[in-house]
Amino acid sequence: MKEIVVISGKGGTGKTSLTASFAVLGGEALVTADCDVDAADMHILLEPEVKKAEDFYSGVLASIDPVLCTGCGACDEVCRFNALEEKDGVYSVIPLNCEGCGYCARICPQEAIRMEDQHVGEWYESRIKAGSIMIHARLGIGAENSGKLVARVKNEAKRIAREEGKEIVLVDGSPGIGCPVVSSLSGADFVVFVTEPTVSGLHDLRRVNELVRRFSIPSGCIINKSDLNPEIREQVKAFLSEAGIKHLADLPYDESFTRAMVQGKTIVELDSGELKNHISACWNRILDTVNA
Repeated sequence: MKEIVVISGKGGTGKTSLTASFAVLGGEALVTADCDVDAADMHILLEPEVKKAEDFYSGVLASIDPVLCTGCGACDEVCRFNALEEKDGVYSVIPLNCEGCGYCARICPQEAIRMEDQHVGEWYESRIKAGSIMIHARLGIGAENSGKLVARVKNEAKRIAREEGKEIVLVDGSPGIGCPVVSSLSGADFVVFVTEPTVSGLHDLRRVNELVRRFSIPSGCIINKSDLNPEIREQVKAFLSEAGIKHLADLPYDESFTRAMVQGKTIVELDSGELKNHISACWNRILDTVNA
């Protein structure tokens, strides 16, 4: 079993559109994991039929029993996050401010404060229109610990791939270089960068490559919308050569991507011409590289 992770240094490069296209091209030979849990949207293109849903808990949150609280204010004195408020002589917790450190519970003389497991989202096992399984999730509004939810999504995808004898786990990672991306990269066999020929695209490609190098994972790069700026495209290619990143494809700017998204389809379903051929050839190139 091989794990392919698709990431980008910035949003808007077409990462998710291409990953969804690869999921359709891969068909039943793979399991897909949408690890962009902070802004999950691959389900829009892959039409998942949910087979299993499970709540996800991570971290703890302080909760004050108003019956036991005497309003002494000891908790408020030690809280560094302004997470407590007093009304009519009784304290309560402001959930968005609480960091779950537990100090208030330790010093409460009435033992009126308890630390409760925090519900931060849900994860799902679904059947997508390609006939394969996708593991995806929804993070609650303002919820943290998305890196742990990413790990859960990935682990479930790998478990199913092992049980069903699937050859590939295809992961749509988050943009950027933060904790969710680090969690997405753990255990990967190959990383696909999706970038664009812009100043910010090249800058963020350099940043995310620095992260991937620390994991010593082989990588390749797709330059999407490659004809928008030929000068920067050549700079991107020079960087790929210098950094030892395999150049997988140059994909031209094409409004078919937008039309496909509006229709809730992947580009390989909507387009039957040159662009679909480019993406299909790129997917085959990725598979050949991973299986070499």
